[in-house]
Order: sequence, then structure tokens, then C-alpha cells
Amino acid sequence: MGDVRVGACSWTDRQLVTSGWYPRGRRDAEGRLRHYASRLPVVEVDSGYYALPSRRNSELWVERTPDGFRFDVKAFSLLTGHPTRPEALPADLRDAERGPALLDEVWKRFAYAVEPLRAAGRLGAVLFQFPPWFAPGAGAEETLAECAGRTAGWPLAVEFRHPGWWAADRADATAALLTRLGASAVGVDMAQDLPGSLPPVLPVTARSLAVVRFHGRSPQWGRGSKEDRFRYAYDVSELAAWVPRLRRAAGQADELHVLFNNCCADAAVRAAETMRDLLSEPVPSR
Repeated sequence: MGDVRVGACSWTDRQLVTSGWYPRGRRDAEGRLRHYASRLPVVEVDSGYYALPSRRNSELWVERTPDGFRFDVKAFSLLTGHPTRPEALPADLRDAERGPALLDEVWKRFAYAVEPLRAAGRLGAVLFQFPPWFAPGAGAEETLAECAGRTAGWPLAVEFRHPGWWAADRADATAALLTRLGASAVGVDMAQDLPGSLPPVLPVTARSLAVVRFHGRSPQWGRGSKEDRFRYAYDVSELAAWVPRLRRAAGQADELHVLFNNCCADAAVRAAETMRDLLSEPVPSR
């Protein structure tokens, strides 16, 4: 079975910092990361979506974490086709014309920023989360192929928000496409019976890495504030139901990342610790 790493989608979220999970004396930037890395072996850098990451931060993260720790970095919004405010761009690019030249420069700066993580073996995945309007079709497949080309040599993971990608009549084709591109499909856990719900599937499309993100099961998914969308505390039975699927995925991949995105207070890190404990239990004999 592959190496299973369980963690949260942020270690800097304000509500987590004030929740009491970080002990006194370890709530500064360095102390938080060192404490987190002593408890969990992987974390997602969700801030990479909102602003281009900093190379200096990547260097500091390498210094403050042990060998074997993993950072899954979320790709900047402009790279995944999301609306991007000028203020999210570096100051010298805010007045640049939107087009291929700007996109090329943003790709270059993103790669430069995450390179210290890759060089140190800390880069677990670069997560490309595509928007809900990114529907299956020839244009989307061309975009995915371009993304795979630009990220050659990176551990690429792809999360879709349009449910059509994993519909019953399309799922095999989607998995085959990601396999051809060398990309890891990202499975999700989320509320079901909503217009944008994706099924709780976990296809393994790259031998090197499998990824699943737990978003919580709030019925406010897709609308409302962040707190409305992500406020959810998993109970043990909900997590235990995923254990057989996670173990199957771990048997097909060298590494499995299980990440909790229900980032309100300490709900994500507590769920991660519970899932870690569940997965460490002996497999029942038949």
C-alpha cells in the first residue's frame, strides 16, 4: 500500500489560529508551521489561488518542515480560468493587458515561486481546481493538455467543479484523459443532491499520486459566505465510510493525499487527525 498522508487545506486560517489548536508560544508564522508539521504530514497552500505565491515563503517553508513533509499548492486563479482581480496580481502586472503575454508571465512567476519546494522534495502536488463552468468538451480538453504541457515535471492534480466530468456516461473518458496527461484526478466529498454536486468517486489516474479533498457537507455549498459553505464537522461514521475507498486508492498509488477543506475553526485538522487514526487501524480479517 502506498504512503497515506492526511492533512488540512490551510494552516494559517484565522479561525484555526484562534481556535486553540495551536499552543501558546507557537502562534507566530514559524511556530504555526512547525507545530502543524509535527502533527500532520501534508498541507494545502490554498493562498496560492488568491495571489501568486512567494519564492521566499517557499524557502522558509522548506526550512521549517521536516524531510518528507508535503505541500500541495493550489494554482493561481488566472491559471485556472477564474476571475482574477487586478489587485491579486503583482503590482507591476496590474495594468498589463489581459492576454497570452500576461498569462505566460504569470506561469513563469508561479513556477519560480514553487521551485524551492520541488527541489527540496516538499512539493506534493500542484492543484488545478477548474471552475464550475469548465464543462467537458474539446475546448476544455485543449486547456487541460496545455496545462499538462506547462507543468511537465510537476506533480499535477486536477479537480473539476462541473459534475459532468464524473457523470456515469463520462467518467471513464475523463479518467482516461487524465491518465494520458499524467495528471492525478482529485476525488471529492461534499454535500449531495445539490445542482453542482460531484459524486464521491476516487479514480486513480496517476500511479505516483492520488488525491481526495473533503469539502464538508454544508447545504450552502456554492452560495453564501465562506463560513456558510465550509462550516461542517464530520462525524466518525462519515469518515469511516470512506476508509475502504481510501485504502483501495492507496493500493493503486505510491502516495495518497487526504485533505480536509472544512476550514472553520479547528474542524479540518480535527477531522484529519480522526481520519489518520481510522486509517492506521488494522484491516479487518475476512
